[in-house]
Amino acid sequence: MREISVSAVLRAKKMRFNVVNEIKLSYSREGNCERLIADSRDAIDVFREHFDSDEIDYRESFYTLYLSQANKVLGIKKISESGISSTIVDVRIIMQAALLCNASCIIIAHNHPSGNLKASAEDVKMTQQIKEASKFLNIQLLDHCILTSTEYISFADEGLL
Repeated sequence: MREISVSAVLRAKKMRFNVVNEIKLSYSREGNCERLIADSRDAIDVFREHFDSDEIDYRESFYTLYLSQANKVLGIKKISESGISSTIVDVRIIMQAALLCNASCIIIAHNHPSGNLKASAEDVKMTQQIKEASKFLNIQLLDHCILTSTEYISFADEGLL
C-alpha cells in the first residue's frame, strides 16, 4: 500500500483554497414594457405599481427605476425595506443593478409612512451620495421622489437635485 505524505495532503488542501470564485450576474429584458418616463408623474405611476399599498403607510421601502438613454424603463428594483421611520440603502446595490442592465439614467424613490413629505437630512445626504456615485459611472440621477399613500414630492420638480 502506498503511503501519502502529510505535506502532499496539505498541498492538496491548500490548492482547493486557491480557486477563484466565478461571479454570475443576470439580467433579462423579457417582458420589457417600453414605457417612457417623461416627468415625475410618469415615474410615480410606475413606483406606485410596485410599492405595497397595504404597507406604504406602515413600513419604509426604497426602489430604483432604471432607464435607457431614451428614458424608457429597463426595470425596477426594490433596494430595501425596513422599519417605520427609516430604511438602509446601499449605494453599491443601486449602481450594480444600473451597470447590469446598462442603464443610462436612474430615478430613486422611497416612502414616508408618517405622511410627511418633507425630505429629512438623511434623505438629502443619501441623494447626494447616490448622485456622486452615478456621476462617477456616467449614469444620470434624474430624480428622487418621496411618496405617501396619497401624495408625492419630486426633488427635481422642487429644484433640489
